[in-house]
Amino acid sequence: MSARPALELTALTAGYRDVPIIHDISLALAPGSITTLIGGNGAGKSTLLRAIYGTNRWFSGQIVYRGEDIHALEPSERLRRGIAFVPQGRCNFPSMSVAENLKLGCYTLAARLHRPRIDRVLSLFPMLRTKWSSAAGNLSGGEQQVLEIAMVLVTEPSLLLLDEPSLGLSPKMQAEVFAAVRDIAAHGVTALVVEQNVHGALLVSDTAVVMELGRKFMEGPAASVRDDPRIREAYLGGNIKETIEA
Repeated sequence: MSARPALELTALTAGYRDVPIIHDISLALAPGSITTLIGGNGAGKSTLLRAIYGTNRWFSGQIVYRGEDIHALEPSERLRRGIAFVPQGRCNFPSMSVAENLKLGCYTLAARLHRPRIDRVLSLFPMLRTKWSSAAGNLSGGEQQVLEIAMVLVTEPSLLLLDEPSLGLSPKMQAEVFAAVRDIAAHGVTALVVEQNVHGALLVSDTAVVMELGRKFMEGPAASVRDDPRIREAYLGGNIKETIEA
């Protein structure tokens, strides 16, 4: 028998105030998998992440996490149950050190858990140990993104929501962030990623979901979606197979 999905959405409709943005989204994420959401601006990708985390308005449908429909839970309760969200843009405390930022990530945890949880993310991201006393604002963009991911990983989530983790980064820094996501999934965390670098994201993903105008347009293995002529034309610049495999 196959494992229960880490997250299962059924006919989810959500948005802001009285305006639904995403409509009838059904999706199942396998435990330990990486799923990337792709689509144009306004497709509803970020709205979907926020709906899962509970920071916008739910209209209808189910959000089932670990067998429980969580649509009525506050974001703080979803965090306690193991859902972590890294929103788009810088979300660290730039004047504070890496150490202080990681300690702030532990604010929901019992004090006895702070040191072992921080040690665990330092073993996952050794770069942070070398920058331990540095102000977060002095890190490179890629290093700051890794720090922000680490700040939520100290809670030991089983589901990680990432909104545009490589936005504004150099190609080298983008590669480091994608490698970090791959390492996280290898440790059993399920990741749902919104990403503007479709090339890089599909290379590290198990599954891709294409959204258009607030609805799911396509879903399948990342390699299959990548090779679909419609997706190559719309999101990957035509004949991109040689570029990706170079």
